[in-house]
Amino acid sequence: MASSSELAPGTAVDAVVDGPRYVAIITDGNGRWARQRGLAAVRGHEAGADVVKERLRDAVSFGIRELTVYSFSTENWSRSRAEVAGLMRMFSRRIDIETPELKAEGVRLRFIGRRSAPVSARLIEKMRWAEAETAANERITFYVAFNYGGRAEILDAARNFNGGDEAEFRRHLYAPEMHDPDLIIRTSGEQRISNFLTWQGAYSEFVFRDELWPDFTREAFADSLAQYAQRQRRFGGR
Repeated sequence: MASSSELAPGTAVDAVVDGPRYVAIITDGNGRWARQRGLAAVRGHEAGADVVKERLRDAVSFGIRELTVYSFSTENWSRSRAEVAGLMRMFSRRIDIETPELKAEGVRLRFIGRRSAPVSARLIEKMRWAEAETAANERITFYVAFNYGGRAEILDAARNFNGGDEAEFRRHLYAPEMHDPDLIIRTSGEQRISNFLTWQGAYSEFVFRDELWPDFTREAFADSLAQYAQRQRRFGGR
């Protein structure tokens, strides 16, 4: 991570008044961003991953306690073999490089999704290592939805659910401790949830942005949070 945007431990600046504390983002548009520039898709994903790092730091300064990003879905395996292979190499490399930085900056890293084939055993082991390395951190929790699908999560939870209420069912989700997101942001102009946080997002507010994900700036992030602050959440009431 670039040191120019590092924050001293414990700092929290520019927090949006009445802003969300739990935010999720569908980081859409990396491939289109690359195509517009005549680049291979993986270059777009690399640019997108750089922006994730920057916006994670912004999330800390905005007072966000949990940030979840949609990294790779259960449906993304249908993409070309070259793109998928490039993505897997990128994930592996970035876990190696960025985990020590996240640990130093007080970020707790958690992966949510299926940890089984076709994800390699080696990559799964790296994910477990990264989680263990950052488990004691409390500054912000950074959830990465990898090999994730909202329906898959519900199905996997249902297999282990023996009855009870919603609180009991939640205990079987990939990250039972995760708070339901106050706000879900989607970039690239698309207006759908694409099988993301199907259970947790039942009462989330949504902001849809036109920017492709690599073009999603700190200012765009702040504007999205400000839009949320203008909403009145009723949760089915009046």
